[in-house]
Amino acid sequence: MQQSSVAYDYSVSKYFTVTAVIFGIVGMLIGVILALQLAFPGLNNLLGEYGTFGRLRPLHTNGIIYGFTLSGIWAGWYYISQRVLKVSLNEHPFLAFMAKLHFWLYALLMVLAVVTLWVGMSQSKEYVQLVWPIDLLVVVVWVVWGISMFGIMGVRREKTIYISIWYFISLYLAIAMLYIFNNLQVPTSLIAGIGDWTHSVSLYSGTNDAMVQWWFGHNAVAFVLTAGVIALIYYFLPKESGQPVFSYKLSLYSFWSMMFVYLWAGGHHLIYSTVPDWMQTFGSVFSVILILPSWGTAINMLLTMKGQWHQIAENPLIKFMIMASTFYMFSTLEGPIQAIKSVNALAHFTDWIVGHVHDGVLGWVGFMIMAALYHMAPRLSGREIYSRKLMDMQFWIQTVGIVLYFTSMWIAGITQGLMWRATDQFGNLAYSFIDTVVALHPYYAIRGVGGVLYLVGFLMFSYNIYKTFTSSKKLESEPVNATPMAA
Repeated sequence: MQQSSVAYDYSVSKYFTVTAVIFGIVGMLIGVILALQLAFPGLNNLLGEYGTFGRLRPLHTNGIIYGFTLSGIWAGWYYISQRVLKVSLNEHPFLAFMAKLHFWLYALLMVLAVVTLWVGMSQSKEYVQLVWPIDLLVVVVWVVWGISMFGIMGVRREKTIYISIWYFISLYLAIAMLYIFNNLQVPTSLIAGIGDWTHSVSLYSGTNDAMVQWWFGHNAVAFVLTAGVIALIYYFLPKESGQPVFSYKLSLYSFWSMMFVYLWAGGHHLIYSTVPDWMQTFGSVFSVILILPSWGTAINMLLTMKGQWHQIAENPLIKFMIMASTFYMFSTLEGPIQAIKSVNALAHFTDWIVGHVHDGVLGWVGFMIMAALYHMAPRLSGREIYSRKLMDMQFWIQTVGIVLYFTSMWIAGITQGLMWRATDQFGNLAYSFIDTVVALHPYYAIRGVGGVLYLVGFLMFSYNIYKTFTSSKKLESEPVNATPMAA
């Protein structure tokens, strides 16, 4: 890609980079605490009610999904959009103002989210625990980002819309629609004068509530943890490697097929429930079909490196992104397998599901966002990466951590499923629930070790980013492709 004469404004990208690092540290630390609490339940008593598993888990999930991941995606958006659309926020004071407003409203939102969730204020819906007044602020943040996003697109010099922008748009539109529909609720205090002012009841009930919840819940995975991160890798892997995307046509095929199929896969969370059987089957079938667009994207990324595989040994950032693509392939094969009804009968409610979520989030999302921030850091700071050696150590420590994490959860989950359904010669359950808890203890301990290793790696990443911005060698000019880094 040729250097542009446009002077890009990276200030908002820097802000989101900082919040990504902060939420990454906090969210992963809490995740490690949660993992260790399952292995050693006495750790639940360290902070009274504020240190229990039930209080900390919403902080972990929301901190990683909406704190670390979204911050990383938005850091990428404000960097990528200017470069591929050939427009600078500096040229448009209103758009620059909206971008900064987007960040500060988001920062306020996350502070309120952390405080309310920690004190136990929740509507108790997975991935959408926030109480209704904060939900309104979420909508405001999303609207402001939309004004900023479509405003930048409206003044662009480059008329061709690069594939990364398509994925950013899909993230925006899908989450906007699904979040609003899933959060339609009645504030009981305002309407009926009953209960606390933060309390509300869903507009839906029973099975309908579950269906709408997982319509959103699974697509939070689809569009935040998947579409947003794909947007990053479609820009940063070709840019870092100096190689064009293997097949732009394949990227469009994968995009449109994923947009259609992913929206209807959420029913696989409700197999063997009160949801109509045809809808369960519908969710299961669409989940299996998801292998095609997911692998289309991953294979496109891997083939982008065709003839350039030596760069993996030469450039740690390429290593992060290729490993991220590999984990994406792995996770998007595992998920559809778990969605098959006969497999789900064994896997549902077990730690195998936990393992699946984490090999995707740790391997795919975590590695790709860290790679994106690493790539941007010298461009944002005008300095080379502080330490390549630290980056290499981080990669292997975190990779070992991920492997320990998901393999222990696989074994734990399948063990759980088999013990729960085992019967004696009289048809009675062969094991009590506590028997399964005892059997899983060593695997929970291994999961805790894996989490600690990943956290250590992320702390190394955070230190590397900090030193890059503050004291690393200054660059004379912006690097074109491969990111400069010290030994």
